[in-house]
Amino acid sequence: MSIQVPFVSFRPMEQELNSELRAAFDRVLTNSWYILGKEDAAFEEAFARYVGADHCIGCGNGLDALILSLKALGIGEGDEVIVQSNTYIATVLAITYVGASPVLVEPDIRTYNIDPALIEKAITNKTKAIMPVHLYGQPCDMDPIMEIARRHGLKVVEDCAQAHGAIYKNNRVGTFGDSAGFSFYPGKNLGALGDGGAVTTSDQELADRIRALANYGSDYKYHFIYQGQNSRLDELQAALLAAKLPELDRMNAERRRIAQKYLEGITNPDIILPYVPDYAVPVWHIFAIRSERRDELAEYLKEREIGTMMHYPIPIHMQECYSEAARIRAGHDDASLPGCENLHDNLPYSEGDLPLAEEISRTQLSIPMYYGMTDEQVAHVIEAVNSFR
Repeated sequence: MSIQVPFVSFRPMEQELNSELRAAFDRVLTNSWYILGKEDAAFEEAFARYVGADHCIGCGNGLDALILSLKALGIGEGDEVIVQSNTYIATVLAITYVGASPVLVEPDIRTYNIDPALIEKAITNKTKAIMPVHLYGQPCDMDPIMEIARRHGLKVVEDCAQAHGAIYKNNRVGTFGDSAGFSFYPGKNLGALGDGGAVTTSDQELADRIRALANYGSDYKYHFIYQGQNSRLDELQAALLAAKLPELDRMNAERRRIAQKYLEGITNPDIILPYVPDYAVPVWHIFAIRSERRDELAEYLKEREIGTMMHYPIPIHMQECYSEAARIRAGHDDASLPGCENLHDNLPYSEGDLPLAEEISRTQLSIPMYYGMTDEQVAHVIEAVNSFR
């Protein structure tokens, strides 16, 4: 009988927590209160305590968490935000949505996170913030990033969408910057049963501003102090997340155990394995390997019933939505027309300008990594990767 290994499966976790999840659902249904109630308040308090921040504000999704952070910090038209070149597009979308310009900085090719040594030379008189992304669940090297930010008077917004519980030098990510955005998309280490997100911060004034912005700009009912948006974590998702949160560290520890088996067991010289610095305790949202024959490897593993994913096969600066083609497709050839101002000018890069991002996009392959993988499944993945020639 063949061994099947899906890229991800939620079933082991959901089976373990079935009674807790059903109790959370029943509690919300019984209370008949679905927006901004006690379930949301309880989860926000618990998640803030877990991360180590003073405040948590639930919102609609991870993208909104970053947008709300930038808005609350006053970042907008004419400002620049430094961000790594190989992140998921949501990070950059948040910057362009508020009207600011992303300045893409290459990663450290070993960790895939932003290279602190390259940040300072990207700073201009328009730079207002740095947005480090704890990519794949591995924390960025935050000390030099924070030192640069302090020296230049810049804000820091952490993108923690893939790094729930990751630790940098004894502190969890989400506590270093002025604020941090989390996603609770179902596939995350702490995932809802739908969309959800949150901002963490230890700045009371900033927390109040973000909370109001997320609720139409309202500080109390029918009183609006900002032109806000509707982005709230609903009661059901908050209750379900609260049921999962006590098990997060245990489940992250299991991911680390699987990752260690991969790191020790995969010996194919054609495969580049992840690198973990001494300062980092990753949570392995994604286990990313690299190969010059990535597409062939993916097909080889598929034939052996092993699921894989490419994160992310087209780098952001080469995505059509940030190119001249997007303007042409929309029927506009004039960047001054409404809605076209930032389509191209905010990403003034061409193919070849960001070679590390392009190399990672061309060679990266994610292999199965989820809570509940059996040792037999892990061994099957290792054997298959090693046998690829």
